[in-house]
Amino acid sequence: MKIRIGTRQSKLALWQTDHVKAELKKHHPDIEIEVIHINTKGDKILDVALSKIGDKGLFTKELENALLNNEVDLAVHSLKDLETNMPDGLALAAVSKRHEVNDVIIAREKGVTIDSIKVVGTVGTGSLRRRSQLLNLRPDLKVAELRGNVPTRIQKYLDSDWDAIILARAGVERLGLEEHISSVIPVDMMLPAVGQGALGIQIREGDTSTHQIVQCLHDNLIFAAVSAERAFLRELQGGCQVPIAAHAVTKPNGLFLKAYIGTIDGTEAMRGYVRGSKYEAEELGTGLARDMFNDGGKEIIATIDRI
Repeated sequence: MKIRIGTRQSKLALWQTDHVKAELKKHHPDIEIEVIHINTKGDKILDVALSKIGDKGLFTKELENALLNNEVDLAVHSLKDLETNMPDGLALAAVSKRHEVNDVIIAREKGVTIDSIKVVGTVGTGSLRRRSQLLNLRPDLKVAELRGNVPTRIQKYLDSDWDAIILARAGVERLGLEEHISSVIPVDMMLPAVGQGALGIQIREGDTSTHQIVQCLHDNLIFAAVSAERAFLRELQGGCQVPIAAHAVTKPNGLFLKAYIGTIDGTEAMRGYVRGSKYEAEELGTGLARDMFNDGGKEIIATIDRI
């Protein structure tokens, strides 16, 4: 049997695809795998802030079209890029084991933290989620817009006079660039993007053979955690244009979900928390979103919608 994998062409996307390919070959040694490279809108537009492009399928739409057109059999996504509302005809078939979800500080010296960055220092990020949480903690800081793949972002920083940049730990470490990490930001200080650190395997709905093949990649506990996060985001209809963060973990005594909603400048922010059963992951995410929306999130999101 032959499987065609669709992937973006960034170094991180190719690493992720190679990882998926190796896992599939390990569990299905007789399978033939072809990797098909696809450019997405987000890869082509690098000089505009993500929040200004419009984020519907920014890094996924072309891959999804290839699936729907039967040009590929599965697509490998960073789960944080995958929309919470799946297009008709497509399904999320597997969610991988998760890398550490933290964001990290990239700086020229080891040990630099959010607290230790100099007063009125400059930090680069292309994420409104990071911008909001950073400025909520350190309103004196200046935030510089940063786009591009992981190696490009690091090089831009090294060529700049900025004090630091913030990236996802997963991308930096998967590419072997951990030498640039100055410190790991605690999750309680900066909540990650929904799905951060996990891979999502997307297929055509009803493709039972591909679905069965990719089950070797699937982790049920991680799936429960990210389902809660994605339900939270879905209920609030947030994306790259809204500073929303959520992180869930599954433990023997339940599923724990923490979430954040803030203004872009960080002056208004709220955090929420819920605990419940992993078997009710989506209900937990949806319920926490509604509670936070009614307790002040509505007004915060309204200020963003007016910008």
